[in-house]
Amino acid sequence: MTDKLIIFDTTLRDGEQSPGASMTKDEKLRIARLLERLKVDVIEAGFPASSNGDFEAVRLVANAIKDSTVCGLSRANDRDISRAAEALKGAASSRIHTFIATSPLHMEKKLRMSPDEVFEQAKLAVRFARNLVGDVEFSPEDGYRSDMDFLCRVIEAVIAEGATTINVPDTVGYAIPELYGTFIKTLRERVPNSDKAIWSVHCHNDLGMAVANSLAGVKIGGARQVECTINGLGERAGNCSLEEIVMAVKTRRDYFGLDMGIDAQHLLAASRMVSQTTGFVVQPNKAVVGANAFAHASGIHQDGVLKARDTYEIMRAEDVGWSHNKIVLGKLSGRNAFKQRLVELGVTMESEADINTAFARFKELADRKSEIFDEDILALVSDEEGSNVGEQFGFVSLSQHSETGERPQARVVFTVQGKEVTGESDGNGPVDASLKAIESHVRSGAEMVLYSVNAISGSTESQGEVTVRLQNAGRVVNGVGADPDIVVASAKAYLSALNKLQSQADKVVAQG
Repeated sequence: MTDKLIIFDTTLRDGEQSPGASMTKDEKLRIARLLERLKVDVIEAGFPASSNGDFEAVRLVANAIKDSTVCGLSRANDRDISRAAEALKGAASSRIHTFIATSPLHMEKKLRMSPDEVFEQAKLAVRFARNLVGDVEFSPEDGYRSDMDFLCRVIEAVIAEGATTINVPDTVGYAIPELYGTFIKTLRERVPNSDKAIWSVHCHNDLGMAVANSLAGVKIGGARQVECTINGLGERAGNCSLEEIVMAVKTRRDYFGLDMGIDAQHLLAASRMVSQTTGFVVQPNKAVVGANAFAHASGIHQDGVLKARDTYEIMRAEDVGWSHNKIVLGKLSGRNAFKQRLVELGVTMESEADINTAFARFKELADRKSEIFDEDILALVSDEEGSNVGEQFGFVSLSQHSETGERPQARVVFTVQGKEVTGESDGNGPVDASLKAIESHVRSGAEMVLYSVNAISGSTESQGEVTVRLQNAGRVVNGVGADPDIVVASAKAYLSALNKLQSQADKVVAQG
């Protein structure tokens, strides 16, 4: 048993399964590069067999990432496994993660397979994968609700076939920490060849215990890999939160006694990037990366912290990426300073021309806003990347009139496949009028299921970040737009969502 805890990030795969969190391949690559800077051990980049888009995203990440293992998910069949292996060809270090459900409920109702059929399928899948790559992870889906005897039989067989990591998922978030930890411990004791594989935990947060369950799996069960996501992103109530796992193990090393390779100073940057890419806002009281995580309002707390920081703080804010000097750039800042800040934020531009374009937009923003924050830069770059991928719709300009007692009017100029068009409409407010102006021309028929506004930083001249969630024909997408003008940000977000509706391929959704 190693004394190192392996961090397996599945933001780009399981996190993306959260409705509306779908990412483009360029967005995935940008996040993967920051995860590499964070020194994540394994990056699960996607599910290559689910769509051509996901295949390309995994291939792109595999070719770019050198310091982390890149993993592709596959169902337990030859087609999925071959597709994953093909996508991972260019990786410096690759892993295939294959799974099949083992709980009675899933086998009977979902797979319609007998336990013996599942047993054989699991063995054959791992054998096939092991012939393609040297690193194979096997997951019995809904493992925690599986019969112990059957689960032991399956796990023993797949280890014999060459599985190097055994992951035991609490797929539906049903576990309780002590019981889950004991469950992992019992499996390791009962499987004769358990020492031939690294044991892993993958917990969902339906009862709010994903982090606690994962830590119990590590401390009680002896697991040495935790599968998690930035900000706990994921379907339903989300996954185990990477930043909380990392800082729990680091802060309480006296209890866990484990080392990690994670560079925690990039946690905040990763949190912000994932939030701004997906439009899933981080709650202020979120542990480690929330805006209030190191804030003290109580007079007693403030007095204590001023006298001795550790009276009320068990972690240093700087250790996870917070800085008291939050203002980084302004209108007098030069191109080199801007470029260096991009590097510090984990943003990689493809060419000098892209940097020049982003810098020009930065200067334009700096003329409108005196203080430029990290969040502003991430939003600006995200907006810039979104406008450079040949999308169908692009924002050009907006004018609107709103007066008390009068119905607001809006006129929006935008591009459709490179050609400028104009939409006009009235509405209940300037935002409503602007979005209806776009829809009057597009006629997407999409239903808006979420509209959210978030101030990127803390002043009235802050950029507004707007998230629009649209639903159409069973597909759910998020669009994100940022601008000092909330109405303009709203129009950008709506067009972003329409682009995703146009390009999003139907995916096979797998629960881990």
